[in-house]
Amino acid sequence: MRLFSSACVVLGCAAQLVSGAAAAADKPLWEAGAGLGVMHLPAWRGAAESRELVLPVPYFIYHGRYLRADRQGVRGVLFDSDRVDLGVSLGASPPVSKDSSTARAGMAELDATVEIGPQLDLTLWRSPDRASQLKLILPVRSAFTLSSSPHHAGWVFSPAFNLDLVDPPGLAGWRLGLRSGPIFATRRQHAYYYQVSPTEARPDRPAYTASGGYSGTQVLASLSRRYPRHWVGAFVRYDMLQHAAFDDSPLVARDHYLAAGVAVAWIFGESSERVNVDD
Repeated sequence: MRLFSSACVVLGCAAQLVSGAAAAADKPLWEAGAGLGVMHLPAWRGAAESRELVLPVPYFIYHGRYLRADRQGVRGVLFDSDRVDLGVSLGASPPVSKDSSTARAGMAELDATVEIGPQLDLTLWRSPDRASQLKLILPVRSAFTLSSSPHHAGWVFSPAFNLDLVDPPGLAGWRLGLRSGPIFATRRQHAYYYQVSPTEARPDRPAYTASGGYSGTQVLASLSRRYPRHWVGAFVRYDMLQHAAFDDSPLVARDHYLAAGVAVAWIFGESSERVNVDD
């Protein structure tokens, strides 16, 4: 299953955590860097097994006139509006081998997947200095397997409220992000992770046919800080699968759990050209 939704899968988490300063300021046109992140995650949403992953974390900020890549993700500036943004939502999940899960013993391995699609952001509130803001984010992503014969793995819709706070009480210099919302997915997406065919069934794993619909709710908190030459960030996510369309699948062992991660990135270079940025 997607190990991060909206914004918290391998790619989505990096986009969620990587952040620059928030208020209007004169900034480099671009900044680039790289680092590493360590994450504790379930093998798939609802799996009994967990894993620790060490992953590369890209750091890239771009303040172009029509294209921007920053703490809000990758987005095009298509509207003459400071309340509406149309961007790109990204997600990914690592593979699950047949030897790493007893629940899937004898079943086909899960290939790594990548998700991509549009995301509409609606700004509902922002502070007078524009540093803190509340948004309704509406991402729709299409999933594909990364294998020798890639195939479509369904669609995911994960609307959420996203609150960004700069310099929260007791945390001067830090950015706190809070995000919460439900997830919905098509039958094909649920079937990829939770369906059990008759040939894969056994006494402790009955056959199961997945359906589309509600996929649970996620609550995510992230904390990050930009230093002159490096950036640090962390996140914790609580996943609730009660009443999800697949909660009676034999491949669901837990209906709630925590996932977490920390990351650090070093900033290697920046543009000599400066632009005025008003987030």
